[in-house]
Amino acid sequence: MLKVSENRPKKRDLLSKPLKHVKVSKKVSIGDLLNDFHNSSFQSRNLAYSLDVFEKMLSDNDRTTIFLGLAGAMIPGGMKQVLIKMIEEKLIDVIVSTGANLYHDFFEGLGGHHYIGHPQVDDKLLLSYNIDRIYDTFADDNRFIDTDFCIRKLAEELEPRTYSTREFLEFLGGKLSNEPSSFLKTAVEYGVPVFCPALNDSSIGISLTKYYAECKKKVKKPLIIDPIRDVYELSQIKQKSKKSGAIYIGGGTPKNYIQQLPLVVEILQGRYQSHNYALQIITDSPHWGGLSGCTFSEAQSWGKIAKDASMATVHMDATIGLPLIVCAVLQRFEKIINQRKRLKLTWNSDELKELITI
Repeated sequence: MLKVSENRPKKRDLLSKPLKHVKVSKKVSIGDLLNDFHNSSFQSRNLAYSLDVFEKMLSDNDRTTIFLGLAGAMIPGGMKQVLIKMIEEKLIDVIVSTGANLYHDFFEGLGGHHYIGHPQVDDKLLLSYNIDRIYDTFADDNRFIDTDFCIRKLAEELEPRTYSTREFLEFLGGKLSNEPSSFLKTAVEYGVPVFCPALNDSSIGISLTKYYAECKKKVKKPLIIDPIRDVYELSQIKQKSKKSGAIYIGGGTPKNYIQQLPLVVEILQGRYQSHNYALQIITDSPHWGGLSGCTFSEAQSWGKIAKDASMATVHMDATIGLPLIVCAVLQRFEKIINQRKRLKLTWNSDELKELITI
């Protein structure tokens, strides 16, 4: 028989907590269901753990600054109202997004629509109709062209100087009306800064490239988007926060920018300031070595995540996981949310002069 060393857990300890089968009824709320998942297995239990991490982030007495990393096609996937609710209810304080999510949100803010489609379709036929496909979602490419033109014309209104993406996106969101709804517009209204470090890698970037080419043709000085300024501005938010938490929807550049902030602070300030909480909903796997699928324990080896951090990873399509988690948080932690104060950030150009609660 295999001999077990004394410092290892005993068999009775490992078999001390029986699994409990999930019970459902028409009276069970989503919040109660996710809480019940603590006693089930696989990704349902990870959903329950994510609820625990979210509660700790929201209730920490040091007023945790919560960064949201937003990747994937969340707007074409129908998640806009979930994001708007997260902003309105103070569930997030800073957004770092891919350009695609921002572009599709701006597109809808101008009155554009995404349509229910199907992945098994003749894509050559769609091309002939100028219909673009995002898996099982369709959109009218002609309306995208109108959106591109709008972004170019708005860029011409700005003074030709250097901007961070936060400044540019605040300007862009401020040009939208309240209807149709927009998470970018909502972020501007509530003072939630939105960054897009890879703005050039999107249709917004393509529109600005056209604007840049037109400026060169007219021998006119263009505005410049500086992604290094994004890093500088984000690092100041991290520096001025007593504690920080990260929520990652997918991976990519948004995840990396938020993950690297403790390292940036260490380089600029000479001290570590790791994230205290971390929650991610991902479909990527760690064994390919990419950042999108990397584990939080791997991030701890870099000092990005604190040694004693509360963490949870859910391997699930975010169009399923995100609304479930947010709905459960709203149902279960109403008192905590009501007591949580909103952050107010005061900027002077690229300098964060003040980060206070209001």
